[in-house]
Order: sequence, then C-alpha cells, then structure tokens
Amino acid sequence: MASVPVISTDLEKQQDHYGRSPSSSLHPPASSPMDPRYSSNRDSMAEELTVVQSDSEDNVDAPGEPKLDEKTEHSAYLVKWDGPDDPENPKNWSMAYRWYITAIAGLLVLNATFASSAPSGVVEQLVPKFHLNHSTTVLTISLFVAGYCVGPLLWGPLSEQYGRKPILLVGFGVYTLFQLGAALSENAATLLIMRFLGGTFAASPLTTSGGIIADIWNADIRGKALAFFTLAPFAGPAIGPIVGGYINVGGASWRWLFWVLTIFAGLCFFLILFTIPETYAPVIQTRKAIRKRKESGNDKYFSELEAEDLHWKARLENVLARPFKILFLEPMLIAITLYMSFVYGCIYLLFEAFPIVFTEGHHLNSGESGLMFLPLFFGGVAAVFSYLFYFNPDYERQIPKFAPKMVPPEHRLIPAFYGGPLLVISFLWFGWTSYPSISLWAPMMSSFAMGLGTIYIFLALFNYIIDAYLMVAASALASSTVVRSAFGAGFPLFSTQMYEKLNPRWASTLLAGISLLLLPIPFVLHRYGAYIRRTSKYAPTFD
Repeated sequence: MASVPVISTDLEKQQDHYGRSPSSSLHPPASSPMDPRYSSNRDSMAEELTVVQSDSEDNVDAPGEPKLDEKTEHSAYLVKWDGPDDPENPKNWSMAYRWYITAIAGLLVLNATFASSAPSGVVEQLVPKFHLNHSTTVLTISLFVAGYCVGPLLWGPLSEQYGRKPILLVGFGVYTLFQLGAALSENAATLLIMRFLGGTFAASPLTTSGGIIADIWNADIRGKALAFFTLAPFAGPAIGPIVGGYINVGGASWRWLFWVLTIFAGLCFFLILFTIPETYAPVIQTRKAIRKRKESGNDKYFSELEAEDLHWKARLENVLARPFKILFLEPMLIAITLYMSFVYGCIYLLFEAFPIVFTEGHHLNSGESGLMFLPLFFGGVAAVFSYLFYFNPDYERQIPKFAPKMVPPEHRLIPAFYGGPLLVISFLWFGWTSYPSISLWAPMMSSFAMGLGTIYIFLALFNYIIDAYLMVAASALASSTVVRSAFGAGFPLFSTQMYEKLNPRWASTLLAGISLLLLPIPFVLHRYGAYIRRTSKYAPTFD
C-alpha cells in the first residue's frame, strides 16, 4: 500500500496506466466470476497502479506509487502489469489461494495476540518463582503489548519499501527466538526483556497483514476478508488466558506456556516461508523488471519503485515519520484511532477486571476464570457472521449505484452504529451484575455483548481506514496500531487499582461513560466524512 496524493479537480486531464481517467480506475476491478461486476468491468485497472497527479507543491508520494514525470511515465521500458488479466497481479490469483493467504494472515495476528495475554494464566507460578508482586506480573502483558508500539513504526512503512513477505519473515523469525528466550529465562529481568522484544517483532503482522488483504482483494470482497481478519486480534487475547490457566491448573511448569508459544511461532514462520508469496504490487513489478533485464540483456527496463530512487533520508522519513505525519494531519484518523484505542485498551483491562470479579468474587481457579473469556470470543464470532450475512450484502448493493467509482468509505461505518451502544450497555451490564451474590452467568454473558460491539466497531473503522486512505493504508494502520497498543499496554497497569478503589460497579460505569462520549464519532464521520476527505491530502475523494 502506498501513498495517495491529493486528487486534482481536473479529473479529465488525469489518466491511469491504461489511458482511463481516475474516476474509472479508482473503482477496484472485478477479478473473479464470483464478483458481481465481473462481466461488465473485467478490464478495470487495479487501484494501486493509478498514478494521481496533484496541483499541491507539498504532495507526498509513497514508495511503490511514485509520482513519475511524463517522460518516465510513458517510457516503453517502464514495467507494469501485462494488462488487467496479468497472472502476476495478486488480485488475479485464484479465489481459493487468496482465501488461504487471508487465513494465514489472520493466523499470524492470532498468534501475536494470543501470546500477549497467555501469561495471565500462569501468574500464580510467576509470583513465587521470581519473587514478584502483582503489579510487576502485569508487566508480562503490558510490556509485550508495549512492543506493539515500537514494531509498527518499522514494519508498516518497511513493508511499503521492501514488500510484505521479507518483513513477516524477519518479524516472526526473531519473535520465535525471543519466545524461546522467555521459556529459558532464569530471572524476572530476562523474562520481561524477552516479552518486550518479542512483542516488538510480533507486531509485524498487525500492520503488514492488513496490507496483504488490501493487496489481494477488491473493495467489495475485501469486507468479507477483513471480517474474519478483524476477529483474530480479539480471539487471541480471549484464548490466551484459557490455555495459560489450564497449563497452570494441570500442574505443568509455567515454562511450558512459553514452549507452546515458541512452537506456535515457529510453525507460523515456516508457513510464511513456504506458502505465502509476495503480494505487494510494486515489489512484484520490480522483480518482473529484473527478470526482463536478465532475459533480454537490456538494462533499460525498470519499475516504478526503482524509478523513484529516493535518497536514504527520504526513505528514513517514509519509514519513521510518515505514519505519524499522516496521523497528526488527519483529524478523522485521530478520532478513529482514539475510539479504537479506547476499545482495545478495555479488552486488555479485562485481564485484570475478570480475576477480581470471578476469581476473588466467585472463587474460580485460573483455568475456570479463563473460560469466562469465551463469551467475548463467541460474541466476536457472532459479529463476523452477522457482518457477512447482513452488513456486507448491503455494502455490495451499493456497488452498482456508484459504479464505475468506488463506494464512498462512509458506507463502511454502519456496523459501528450498533457496536457503540452495545459497548456502553455491556460495561453497565458487567458492572452491575458483578456482585458475588448474583450468578456468575450474568457478568460472564455481558462479555458476549462486549465482543459483539467491539468487532462491529473495529470492522467498521478498520474498513474505513483502508478504504479512505487506500495506498497509504499501511502507514495509517501503523500509526493507529502504535497508539492503540499504547492503550492496550497502559490500561492493565491501572485497571486493578481502579476496580479495587471504585469497585467493579462504578469502575465499569466510568468505562461506559467514556464509551458514550466516543459513540458519536462514526455518526459524525458518516455525515461529514466526504467533506473532510476533500480537504485531505492523503485520502482520495470518490465524488
């Protein structure tokens, strides 16, 4: 995914690589007979190849989507796709293969997030082993999630420079080694360092996997793919305490938890190495240019990525500065990031709130307490299926109405209209049924509504970021992930004190109140998002 500059108002004078105006090329192409636009729009060009001109002097061009001069743009030696049916174009790969890639991308995120919460189940062993207090054991979760703050600063932009697969291989390879280091730790300092560094490298799929999905899917099917993908960041944290809890209850050493994490990470590394191809179009085209130079013996062939030839300082700025430059210059991205970050922080807050309600209040052991997270997971699953069978078909019905243009991103926000109120209700439900005298089923089932609302919010806002920012989506997701991870790392640090000082009723009511304050964000964006995008230099307009 690369950067989209401001779109000039003089659309008739702008053309893509096949001589059509951006009004037609911005609409993603149909690439499968299953696509409703297959027969009428088969010759449409993939959106990431559209070079959009800008009248702005401070237009920013991202790697892979450079602004080429007219002579270079029309050079006979510039390597592009061989027409809309080019088999090397990821959007033309078979439907089954693309769904496999999507499943692996989700598995990578599940792996990283599962590892983040799993140590909560073996806290009872860590305390005497390393002479820790409760506040210090929380760091085994918080420091891992804090690594998510550092990793995306590199992985998202680097994937736009060098491709998705190399970043995932480096990330998971090193991540596996740090999981091994955690399993062999002999003191608390080593364990905590391994957790932080492991989280830093485990963050590679959090931004890169989203880019992979955008690389291989058109906008209409992308919503279905993202529905499954969005479940992974919440399924992982929900499953982690169950696995860790029953390893503890079963009498196995805490080290076995980290051996399990090492094996899981190593398995994912080999899946990436042997089964996942490069999906980033500019990198594939660069390889194609290299191949043509070798086959023809003509060194004049080049790709857009090679033609860009950025100075190392510009590359460094793209890698480190661009995600936050986009974030701070985009009010709607700030609002979305704030909402998603709060929701994400609340998920990690539950790892401290649930033991207070279920372990202390209802006297459950660590394994049984971990099972209380299952409704959170099932709520997420219900949200995904309701999205696939209700919200996504409604989005697909909008496609012919806006063809040949892309459906405005604001249509992606509808699920959040339901998710916001559900989140408020779930916190009140959990808090005011948390009395030990009330059946544990009451607070436990509140997490079903919480999972439902959380996935609705994330599906809506995650899709909105990708559709609104298109070719800078990886950088936009990187900055959003950094802030979101800071909330995820920080919330567990104060959640125990908050739930003990305020008690579960009023602590949950406070969270419900903050959720209520953030609830209008998707409604405001739905009403005014198109106007805001017209003032943006990173988000293309579709009207």
